[in-house]
Parts: sequence; structure tokens; C-alpha cells
Amino acid sequence: MEPVRILGLDPGLRHTGWGIVQIKGNSLSHIAHGVVDTSSDLDLAQRLTHLHKGLHEVISAYAPDEAAVEETFVNKNPTSTLKLGMARGVVLLAPAALGVSVFEYSANKVKKSVVGVGHADKDQVLMMVKMLLPALNSISMRADAADALAVAICHSHHRQIHSLAAALKVW
Repeated sequence: MEPVRILGLDPGLRHTGWGIVQIKGNSLSHIAHGVVDTSSDLDLAQRLTHLHKGLHEVISAYAPDEAAVEETFVNKNPTSTLKLGMARGVVLLAPAALGVSVFEYSANKVKKSVVGVGHADKDQVLMMVKMLLPALNSISMRADAADALAVAICHSHHRQIHSLAAALKVW
């Protein structure tokens, strides 16, 4: 069985977390993780461009086979929600433009897949990510990157369902 690299993405205009895991059979391993930061000193178009370039570099460097993106929740502030939506659009576009299949998961589904509880907090997610990827135990990690790795882990658990659904459409 060929290994599959999955890029997990946690969208944000200020901080977009990314994490790459590899699955081979039932084995899951950590490849890399990080955060693409944008400066609030830049105008919106520049920030979105910076985000796109950063994600393009990650995708080019690690050549993921599939990408998974966390769906965003609606914020109380409509302006913030709109800006987050624009950043999310860039996050969806970056892998798709490079030919990488993109899948989406709700925050509750990600948390339930990784922690077992749909309303887990960030500390619980981080703890479970480190348990599932033991190589990370001695590594400091930002919450955005841990969330992105959780999205990748979630997709690793659900990707067979997507493959099966695609195969059934052929019939």
C-alpha cells in the first residue's frame, strides 16, 4: 500500500495553521506543521496574497496527496466573518489550484474524530494530537498548527468513506 500525505488546514486571516501527516495502512505519522501568519499592517489584498504564497510554498515543499480544511463558524461580527470567509477561500483555492483534492470537515467533526467529544477545548485537541503523533511530544506547537494536524487526522479517519462514495457514483 502506497503512503498518502494529507495536508490539514485551519483557516484564519491572521494565522492559518497547517499540518501534514502520512498514512500507510493503519500507521499514522507526522511529517511537518506550521503557521502562515499575516500582518494586520497590510491591506486585505496583500494579506490574502501572502497567505496564498505561504500555502503554495508548503504544498510545493511537501507534495500532499489530499487536503482537508476545517469549516469556519459564523462570528458575531459580520466584517470579521466576511474577512475570515475570504481567507478560507484562499485556503480552499491553494491546494485545489495545484491539483490536490480538498475535503471539508466541521469543527465538531474534527474534535469528535480526534478527541471523541465534539465540544473539546484546544488543550484537549493538542493533547490528543500529541498522543496520536508521539513524535510531537517533545516539540512546542502553536494551537493553530495543532488544530490543522487534527483536521488532517480527522480526514485520515474518514477518507475511505469519501473513496467509497466516489466509487459508488461510478455505478
